[in-house]
Amino acid sequence: MEVQLPDLPVALIFSFLDAFSLLQVSQVNKCWNRIADSDHLWRTLCLKRWGFCNFTSKSLGTQSWKQFFLRQTKEERRMALAQPDDFTCKEVTPDLEIFEEVAYLSGHGLTMDGQKKSIVCVVSSKHTLDTWDVQEGVVMWSSPAQQSRIGYLATIPQMHLAITLDIEGTIKVWNCQDRDALAAFAMPRACSSMEAYFSKGGPILMVGDSEGDIYTFAVPGLKIISKVKAFHHSVDLLHCSPDKKWVFACGIQQYVLPKAFLTESLLKPSEGSFPVSLGLPCVSCYRACWIPRKESRITLMFRKGTTKTTGFTTFDLATESTEGQTVIQAHQIGSFLLPVHVQSPLWMGAGAENLIVFASGPSLFLFTINGLLLLQFQDHQKTIDNLWVDSLHVLTTSLDDSLHMYMWEEEGRYPYLKSCCHLGHMQHDLHHTRPGCLHISKAICDNVSIVHVVSTCGKFSNLVMYSLHM
Repeated sequence: MEVQLPDLPVALIFSFLDAFSLLQVSQVNKCWNRIADSDHLWRTLCLKRWGFCNFTSKSLGTQSWKQFFLRQTKEERRMALAQPDDFTCKEVTPDLEIFEEVAYLSGHGLTMDGQKKSIVCVVSSKHTLDTWDVQEGVVMWSSPAQQSRIGYLATIPQMHLAITLDIEGTIKVWNCQDRDALAAFAMPRACSSMEAYFSKGGPILMVGDSEGDIYTFAVPGLKIISKVKAFHHSVDLLHCSPDKKWVFACGIQQYVLPKAFLTESLLKPSEGSFPVSLGLPCVSCYRACWIPRKESRITLMFRKGTTKTTGFTTFDLATESTEGQTVIQAHQIGSFLLPVHVQSPLWMGAGAENLIVFASGPSLFLFTINGLLLLQFQDHQKTIDNLWVDSLHVLTTSLDDSLHMYMWEEEGRYPYLKSCCHLGHMQHDLHHTRPGCLHISKAICDNVSIVHVVSTCGKFSNLVMYSLHM
């Protein structure tokens, strides 16, 4: 006689399973199948796997969380196994125009309705913001030319919004459909950082200026929520944590401690009181990133002493109540200095399970937060000049205009980071220019496309859009 356990304890046990195990137990009997197919379990898996998963049940439409999870992971596997011949390449080399900032307007991966179209926003030296259809390689929309060069770009894919900040300090919000901006705001001074994100209360924009102030705006109207004096120097770095609980702020190579703010105190400021914050004990910090799936864990990259040796330090943040006041506690859980023979990196990223990735020369290194070298990749012949990291992908670009894609292994399994694909197709080779030219490149990706921007000497530029054959 079959003994049937109550649904609640079975669901609790199933909540500890991964997707493969959940599919297996669903075949045991009808009762377990019903519980294993529950939206709650599969939504939890989605949120655990993708820190950027901000979809709601309403936006699912007719499909279930299980269907979304399985389709998304299928696309990830296709991307991980892709080779150069699996991509369609669209290349644009404009006359008298340089491509600068680039960001996805369509977000990471597939939309809930299964649409496989990737759309990117691109800033050009003609002071315009353009949206491109990556699969077709065509411009979909262009803004009017702005009076000043656009220095910063951010997107909020959930609202189909792009935000620009020019060198004169003018912020504009665009829906990338109409000719005119939805809103504009003139900052009183030059700005040095910008961060946009989607919260439970709606889209938020944070801007750091040259005199140490952090402005928080509601989007799309650009209504000021708060203004905070964080430093007496420029705010060069602004990074919001994956769960939107924390905001990290820092001035690059300033002998002042970087700060972690409690986001809620910036969004709901109390009159006469300073937002809840804490100075982190790390001077000369010049890069930082939050650890995926460890929402309150952040790794800082710094240069130490007169030797300028590069080091990394990792903190866990927490709040506690002391005498009726909320205070932040920071606990250092890892720290190390790079060996002297390793060239100081300019870029870094972080992976789940306490992994740090950075580029040095033509190599990509993978360390633990305590300084154990796990892997060294040598997929480039020339110096890596840019590194882009999210919770799924790592992209490197080098001075020979090639790019290489890596993907994080699921659940931090060995070998932790997998080398996937090398792309070097450019019909117009920009690197054959005179020595000493400034070379700038950047690559970003979603689950079905890669976008690579290269410019040299401030005169020549390529926009290369790779899309997977569907």
